[in-house]
Amino acid sequence: MVVYIDLIFITNLLIDGALLWLTAWMRKQRLRWWRITVSAAVGALYVVMMFLPELSFMYTFIIKFALSLWMLWIAFGFGSLQNYIRNMGAFYIINFAAAGGIIGIHYLLQNTGEIFNGIWYTASGGLSFELKIGFWFTFIMCFVVLMWFKFVHSSRRKLENRHEYMGEVTVEIAGYRVSCKGLLDTGNQLADPLTRTPVMVMEALLWKEKLPVTWLERLTEGEPDKLVLELDDAEFEWRDRLRLVPYRGVNRGSAFMLAIKPDFVEIRIGDQTSHAVKVLIGLDGGSLSGDKSYQAIIHPDLVQDARSVTADVKPPVAPSTLSS
Repeated sequence: MVVYIDLIFITNLLIDGALLWLTAWMRKQRLRWWRITVSAAVGALYVVMMFLPELSFMYTFIIKFALSLWMLWIAFGFGSLQNYIRNMGAFYIINFAAAGGIIGIHYLLQNTGEIFNGIWYTASGGLSFELKIGFWFTFIMCFVVLMWFKFVHSSRRKLENRHEYMGEVTVEIAGYRVSCKGLLDTGNQLADPLTRTPVMVMEALLWKEKLPVTWLERLTEGEPDKLVLELDDAEFEWRDRLRLVPYRGVNRGSAFMLAIKPDFVEIRIGDQTSHAVKVLIGLDGGSLSGDKSYQAIIHPDLVQDARSVTADVKPPVAPSTLSS
């Protein structure tokens, strides 16, 4: 049997480097490539030592654990005990995820006969497994699993961050209420240019019971200004509440959004509750969220500062007194 020490060293150098890089990304540690390279080289040299019989004593749990601590110290420094322990936890989680992913994919690709041919019963009645994984399969799958782990962790982090800006939105117009999930968009500056009234965008589908039958399709196609001109007085009971708000979309020119003047809007985000009466509800004919997690985009001006107390503004008693 021929063993290529240089190939084994380079392979483990790349794998250890990828594990340390992903640990730095997961823990948001400052990345110094020279430290990552030196640490990965230490880990790769340790693997090469297995071919030296006189160094077999180094393959004990204590030595392996001490080596991982040394690699983390080289890569990220010590900082504090709490930070060091967290780095170690992230490093081991990523290692176990990579190893488990490789073994799982290996058995997933095997057929039933190959799996059962590698299983036998021991004298004590337990099961033993014979694990034979090819070199290139391990090398390629390691990076596939690591990228998969990074993607899943990144998606989860984005979802958690987004939930911090999610809230419950309630809109009332002439006694008719609609409630939905809303996402606070701090970059949203859409407002009526004449009155500077902020516009909160909602999916038109939420108002299907009150909107004319053909409106949903027409709003999807665009040109709501034509829709308003063609509207019959008897066709829509809230015609006097309609507004056309000009805006400029991404990668498109100026356009109009159909909006409705509500009586009041209530927004609950966490423990904070805000009420607003100076607001317009923009109707979007499509879906605001691909995963249907929210159906409204909340204007930041409608939400009070999180450090302030819950809003004491009460919904108006006489909506007819409101002006646009």
